[in-house]
Amino acid sequence: MRHESIPWTQTQTQTRTQTQTQTRTQTQPQTQTVLDVARAPTTVDLVVPVYNEEDALQASVETLLAACADGANEVAIVIADNASTDSTPTIAEALARTHPQVHYVRLEEKGRGRALSRVWSASNADIVAYTDVDLATDIRALDPMVEVIRSGIADVAIASRLLPGLDISRGVKREIISRCYNRLLSASLGVSFSDAQCGFKAMSAEAAKVLLSVVEDTEWFFDTELLTRAEWAGLRIHEFGTDWVDDPDSSVDVVATAWADVKGIWRLRTSDRTSSRAPIHSSNAANPAVGRPFVVNDVPAPNTGAQILHFIDVGIISTLLYAVLFLFGVQVVSPTVANLGALLISTVINTALNRRHTFGIRSPHHGFAAQVKGMAAFALCLAFTSAGLALSAAFSGTWATIGTLAVLTAANLAATIVRFVLLRTWVFAVGTVRRFDSSAPHSTPRADADAAANTAPTESKRSHHV
Repeated sequence: MRHESIPWTQTQTQTRTQTQTQTRTQTQPQTQTVLDVARAPTTVDLVVPVYNEEDALQASVETLLAACADGANEVAIVIADNASTDSTPTIAEALARTHPQVHYVRLEEKGRGRALSRVWSASNADIVAYTDVDLATDIRALDPMVEVIRSGIADVAIASRLLPGLDISRGVKREIISRCYNRLLSASLGVSFSDAQCGFKAMSAEAAKVLLSVVEDTEWFFDTELLTRAEWAGLRIHEFGTDWVDDPDSSVDVVATAWADVKGIWRLRTSDRTSSRAPIHSSNAANPAVGRPFVVNDVPAPNTGAQILHFIDVGIISTLLYAVLFLFGVQVVSPTVANLGALLISTVINTALNRRHTFGIRSPHHGFAAQVKGMAAFALCLAFTSAGLALSAAFSGTWATIGTLAVLTAANLAATIVRFVLLRTWVFAVGTVRRFDSSAPHSTPRADADAAANTAPTESKRSHHV
């Protein structure tokens, strides 16, 4: 048998080309429709990260091969070995020799995020994905996940164990930890996906390359950071609820992982977001029928009609909150102080709600700056309500408090239109997002660095090491 030392990407390309040629020769009819000719097949690299998985690896890979055999996509299974010390490398190499759809990559460092980043960065497939080796997630979700990405409906597709109506089998402890963790993500990072850590995800290769250039974590927090940066960048994330069976032999250290996650959340909250604010273009010249061109920038704000309706909703909530706070405050302090306190609290909450719901800003970054600008709206409302207080100073009798509240509420509502204009044009103003132009050259600092690195001479090529 002849052995050559060549890069994994080249091995993958040659094997996939040979497999595609054989498949087309055996299965394609003599006549093809226009759609068959126009649309190239969708290729998928499904990565299986492993560390000392000698007991489960072979059965899991064979299950994946059987599940993908009749699928509509051309799936290559990539075993990414995180420096295993048992017989995992031997089993993986045997599987790669036996099955042309299976590839083996060896890394000498541990870390699931590191393995995924290395393999996805080297991939030439249209779509990259990964699944945990325990196959706890229903593998049948792969085809629909690939389809929503191929069609351009989404850039990222993830499986979720936390959507309603699913058959989930796992202990109470893990269920509570998982739900609390994802609620913490929503509260601290402003994200909306339901399940960050489910071990089954897919994304377009272009989205992966853009996101991997800014993701720093190389271990378990990798998934969370990847999805968070994707949502902050305005990429479309589609969730699939899937049945799930817990692995009782899981070796994950819950306490250590939780602490690493907390540190990761803090890093994301305090990190500089300038790297994701500059537009980064995508292109898929190899297979333009797969996915959609996109520009990484701030999340697109809702359209004007939706903004007005959301603003009204937030305004109603803020007005009711203001009224309750004023009524309670006026019982213990003067009307002027009660008005000031109620207005200040309701304005802070109003700004936060409008930031997220009316103008669609999910990232926690620059929230303080928005509140500072929102104080201008506070000053405006204070001027209106102060005028209302002066107007109602002559009120007396049983209905004086109610009359004062009515005048102040009317003054507050009168400032609403001006406030909306200020929020839209100043406080939460965003720059125009440039549309994708396939003819325009584009690059990123990471891409430029990679290109420079690729031009440097290398001493050797490696087949099973990335």
